[in-house]
Amino acid sequence: MAPAGGGGRRGGGPARGRLLLAALVLPVLLWTRGARGQGDPQRGAVLGMRLASCNKACGMNPDGIIFVSEGSTVNLRLYGHRLGSIASNLISFTEVDNSEALHNSTHCSELTKDLVVQQLVNVSRGNTSGMLVVLTKFLRRSENMKLYALCTRAGVDGPWQRWTDKDSLLVMVEEEGRFLPLWLHILLILVLLVLSGIFSGLNLGLMALDPMELRIVQNCGTEKERRYARKIEPIRRKGNYLLCSLLLGNVLVNTSLTILLDNLIGSGLMAVASSTIGIVIFGEIVPQALCSRHGLAVGANTIVLTKFFMLLTFPLSYPVSRLLDFVLGQEIRTVYNREKLMEMLKVTEPYNDLVKEELNMIQGALELRTKTVEDIMTQLHDCFMIRHDAVLDFNTMSEIMESGYTRIPVFEDEQSNIVDILYVKDLAFVDPDDCTPLKTITRFYNHPVHFVFHDTKLDAMLEEFKKGKSHLAIVQKVNNEGEGDPFYEVLGLVTLEDVIEEIIKSEILDESDMYTDNRSRKRVSEKNKRDFSAFKDADNELKVKISPQLLLAAHRFLATEVPQFSPSLISEKILLRLLKYPDVIQEVKFDDHNKHYARHYLYTRNKPADYFVLILQGKVEVEAGKENMKFETGAFSYYGTMALSSSPAVPSTQVGCPPGKRNSLLSWLSDRSPSHPSPLSRSASLSYPDRVDLSSAAPLAGSSNQLGSSVLGQYVSDFSVRALTDLQYIKITRQQYQNGLLASRMENCPQFPLDGCTICTENLAEKPELPVVDETTTLLNERNASLRRASPESAI
Repeated sequence: MAPAGGGGRRGGGPARGRLLLAALVLPVLLWTRGARGQGDPQRGAVLGMRLASCNKACGMNPDGIIFVSEGSTVNLRLYGHRLGSIASNLISFTEVDNSEALHNSTHCSELTKDLVVQQLVNVSRGNTSGMLVVLTKFLRRSENMKLYALCTRAGVDGPWQRWTDKDSLLVMVEEEGRFLPLWLHILLILVLLVLSGIFSGLNLGLMALDPMELRIVQNCGTEKERRYARKIEPIRRKGNYLLCSLLLGNVLVNTSLTILLDNLIGSGLMAVASSTIGIVIFGEIVPQALCSRHGLAVGANTIVLTKFFMLLTFPLSYPVSRLLDFVLGQEIRTVYNREKLMEMLKVTEPYNDLVKEELNMIQGALELRTKTVEDIMTQLHDCFMIRHDAVLDFNTMSEIMESGYTRIPVFEDEQSNIVDILYVKDLAFVDPDDCTPLKTITRFYNHPVHFVFHDTKLDAMLEEFKKGKSHLAIVQKVNNEGEGDPFYEVLGLVTLEDVIEEIIKSEILDESDMYTDNRSRKRVSEKNKRDFSAFKDADNELKVKISPQLLLAAHRFLATEVPQFSPSLISEKILLRLLKYPDVIQEVKFDDHNKHYARHYLYTRNKPADYFVLILQGKVEVEAGKENMKFETGAFSYYGTMALSSSPAVPSTQVGCPPGKRNSLLSWLSDRSPSHPSPLSRSASLSYPDRVDLSSAAPLAGSSNQLGSSVLGQYVSDFSVRALTDLQYIKITRQQYQNGLLASRMENCPQFPLDGCTICTENLAEKPELPVVDETTTLLNERNASLRRASPESAI
């Protein structure tokens, strides 16, 4: 039978004949109790041997003798009976000179060590066949072949018996010589290993270089990187052709390397293991690790080799690349969208030369289209706003300045109803003393109110701001929740500063900002807060603020309805200044828990009072008469007129020119006035400072005696007035009233000579009532319109 495996086959026909002959004579041999073995018939015996397989060249030579290669593993099939009881130490080989000497003796004089019997395996069920594993060692350099014969023994202590037929012979021959010298073989293996690494590294390095990236490097890289990119970019554009050439070269080199290693080592398994280890370490891991970091430099320096292999593999790689181009289309180049670009900047932050602020700006600019105004707006409840009916007095304007905002929404009734926008620069010509209504300013400038929807993108919002229409917009949305028709709901405000802060990812603070962030509401340090109280005129400020319309109504009411304030006694200009004086307009906050609180009483029965009261807003309860009659009154009811005109003690002598150095009426009045000068006497408007040098030429008559009196009579009310609600009222004291009379008389009398004693001799009671002039009304209207008009009559 033929060998089951192994190398070449020599003389297979005679071997099959002999095996057939052995099968025929096997019963005879068993009956004769084993010519090749001795002992008990119960013991096993080997009757024949044939070649099964080997891992190197082996077979049968033309003489029918088994031959094997040196340094190989040989599997021999043994035939016999009771082989299961035969151990491997009962079988061995001996060296013989030639096949002719085999028949001379059956005694094994010396066992060889060139053939090592391993074990007997795969014994059949009938114990008639088994597989003997034999290892062959290498021949000496002077030997090219050796002949061995099979030896067996019946027991461990029995003698060795040598077989005498050709079936028991085995020839070990020298391994076939290599086709290349050893040094050249090793050098070629090293070259192939280097080429494998180059192809593997270039495959990763060049294919990882995107053509778009190479174009970018050509434009903004260093000089060396630009030179490298210019070399690589032409062949990198041929993506599939380059890929096929590199892969084909890599496969060719790896295959050749495995064949050469097998030829060098002589063992297929060892050749595969060695080539695998070498290719993985030196052909894959090391070059790919190098080219992944320096692919541009490696690819540029090996560009000649790459072009050579592209030309060498052109017949096969080019058609395949064209087929790939047709089937798969052109290579998809790397394109970064907004999210990938932002993430790339974040990931590469430790390695690039961008500072954190630059990265924030780039990120903010990229996110501009993904965010809406609702993400950055200031919530409505956090906005600084002004009511449309506000009065631009000192407190209001100070509040506006302290807020630090340049554009302020104006709302009506509720904050969500924004009707106007006030610019701080609109207040440049507004005098806080004029108490100009806010409506006058907003109607004059009429700034447009810009509304945007809450889902407006920031890039669109920035484009709107760039048009210059407005740098502040009202954010609103359509609210269709619940029953009823949908309506626009105001959510907050957004400014150009908010958009810029979102772009640069940082807060912009100026010297007037109160918060570092409108959303977190984190306040800045108090050192930036400004105090505008230094500009406040404390002497001329109304502690209780009323509208200019109510002030004008009170002025007209006093001038026309109350005789003591008629224009014949007090001019309308003086009366207006009197009403604007501090502490003239007062208020009372009603305490519901203590209705009879002392501060609720404006007048108390049987208690002296030296002032006049006019109710402007609110209700009072008047209790008068012996029957203690009570009734309620409201706005524009007045009390205490007799306190202003109660008769003082008049001096018995005629009032004339004061003695000594009294050269004017003012100096005379100053000597006879109370020791604590009233505010009106210090007022520049009511004391008429441009006429302080006027002299009095005649004594005062009539009511003028009252002005000159230093001891004033007291007025005792016979009624009580108690507040029922919050009140606003006018309270004019007798001293203030008399100073107003004096100022009005000085305004209407001719100038006094400096060296004379002439005074105005008209009796105030006999003086005809002055007509109501229109310049007071004109002055108030002009002030309400924020337009100051210079007039010779406006200065006192």
